[in-house]
Amino acid sequence: MSAELLSPDYDPMKDKGEFMNPVMLEYFKLKLLDWRSELLRESSETIKNSLQEEHLQKPDMTDRASAETDHALELRTRDRERKLVKKINQALQRIEDDEYGYCEETGDPISIGRLDARPVATMTLEAQERHERKEKVHRDN
Repeated sequence: MSAELLSPDYDPMKDKGEFMNPVMLEYFKLKLLDWRSELLRESSETIKNSLQEEHLQKPDMTDRASAETDHALELRTRDRERKLVKKINQALQRIEDDEYGYCEETGDPISIGRLDARPVATMTLEAQERHERKEKVHRDN
């Protein structure tokens, strides 16, 4: 199936077919590919702009400190986005492996609403909450 065959108004929540049928998988694949492209484009623009601005030395210490803070924030944002691109690539691989949409912990289907909101989700909401509670307990000890 290709993007041309996927209706522009397709809504996976209204799809009454089999869970993760080919149309649904194509919808999520395109959503993930679009998201990844957007992140990579923004990253590329930031790098280009950052390199151009690096040559501008700020004579005022306040301006320089502000610029350094902005730069550090931008680097943290890009690092988070880099990790997100990795998760998107892993989700795309799960689509290829026919594992997408199923909880990695329980094997249960992940709700379409959760996947539509967070297409890189790997666990059902319940499994994710259990995982986070366990993490919190280990952090608190």
